[in-house]
Amino acid sequence: MADSPAYLSAVAALVGTFVGGVTSIGTSWLGQQHQTKEQRRAHEKDELQALYRQFILDESKLYVDAPEHNTTEIPRLVDIYATINRMRVSSPSKVVAEADKALRTIIDTYAKENKTFSGIRQSISQGFPDPLRAFSQACHDELKMY
Repeated sequence: MADSPAYLSAVAALVGTFVGGVTSIGTSWLGQQHQTKEQRRAHEKDELQALYRQFILDESKLYVDAPEHNTTEIPRLVDIYATINRMRVSSPSKVVAEADKALRTIIDTYAKENKTFSGIRQSISQGFPDPLRAFSQACHDELKMY
C-alpha cells in the first residue's frame, strides 16, 4: 500500500508527459498545415496577379492599336483569348465576364473607321473610355479576398 502513492505519481507523470508530447506534435502539425495552406494561397495569388497583369498589358496594346487600324493580326487576338481561357480555370466568373467585355470593346473599336492622330487626341480630351476599368476593379476585388 505504501507503493500506491509513488505508483500513482509515476503514472501521472507518464500520462502528463504523453499528453504534453501529443499536444506538442499536434500543435506543430497544425502549424505546418496552416503555413502550407498560406503558402499555397500566396502562390495562387501571385499567379493570378501575373495572369491579370498579362491580360492588361496585351489588352492595352490592342486598344491603343485599334483606333488606327481596321484589322489586327490574328495571333494577337489568339494570345488574348488564350489568356482569357486561362482565367476561366482559376478566376471567378465576374473577372472573366469583365475580360470578355473589354475584349469585345476592343474588337468593336477595330471594326470602326480608322482615326487620325488628331482624332485620337480629340477622343482623349473628350474622355477616352477605359475598357479595362471594370476588369481592373473586378481583379482588385478578387485579390483583396486572398
